[in-house]
Amino acid sequence: MNRFYFGGSDSSGSDVDDDTLPYPKPLTRSAFLTSDFDPTTFLSSLHNRHQTLEDLRSELQTRSQELNKELLDLVNENYQDFLSLGSSLRGGDQIVEEVRVGLLGFRRDVESLKGKVEGRKTEVALLVEERKRIREEVQTARVLLEIAQTLEELEERLMVVSNGLTGGQSADEDRYGSSDSEEETEEEGVGHTMSTSRLRRHVHQFLYIKRLMTRPPSDHPFLVKQEERMIRLRRTLLLDLSSALTQVVPVDDLDKKRLLNTVSIYRDMGEGDEALKVLKTLKDRE
Repeated sequence: MNRFYFGGSDSSGSDVDDDTLPYPKPLTRSAFLTSDFDPTTFLSSLHNRHQTLEDLRSELQTRSQELNKELLDLVNENYQDFLSLGSSLRGGDQIVEEVRVGLLGFRRDVESLKGKVEGRKTEVALLVEERKRIREEVQTARVLLEIAQTLEELEERLMVVSNGLTGGQSADEDRYGSSDSEEETEEEGVGHTMSTSRLRRHVHQFLYIKRLMTRPPSDHPFLVKQEERMIRLRRTLLLDLSSALTQVVPVDDLDKKRLLNTVSIYRDMGEGDEALKVLKTLKDRE
């Protein structure tokens, strides 16, 4: 192994004995086995070796010769295995071709299944949309049925038929003399047409029908057909409220509560202006 090289120094004038200086350490094999090995980086890391470039080149050549010798020894040791490997590869082309054909067939099967899956996916999506539509239609039908039943019930209570009022004082007398008069006796007096509690129930049922009618599409043929019935019910309720308000004016101590309850029913119905009109008309009559 070469010793340190001191460039530009005069050996005759140096008192240092070269034999006392350490030799550079041999290059390790692990330094060349890193996954990110780079020759330039490796050479730049040797600047502290105090070794001439010629010595470094000689050491790298020696390392290369050693590796070639090891490779040759490895081949010689396993020569029979190499020969048997060549023999075992005979006929491999046929096997590779069979594998290739099998893979092509498998690919076709996969493509076919993929197409079937995509078709089934589309079919399922359509069925889900149809199921959603049917469910919405069922819900709409239930709401429409409830609207029809509630409308019919309110019309029966108010003695209103689909083609208009039944008309006549006798119908009013029947409507005002319903079966639940006992619970409302304390709110009724002589000459009163209908108790405020019964009026409030009718108005709340009317408002409930209006809320139900906002759930289906507004242009549904059934809802369009019921507009006329809703107009008749509104007029009938306003007529009953007007009659009830007329009975409690002029106000005495007994009628104060009825007056406030009747006006609050107007407010619940959203017809506060109608209450003001009735009160103004009654005031003008005085």
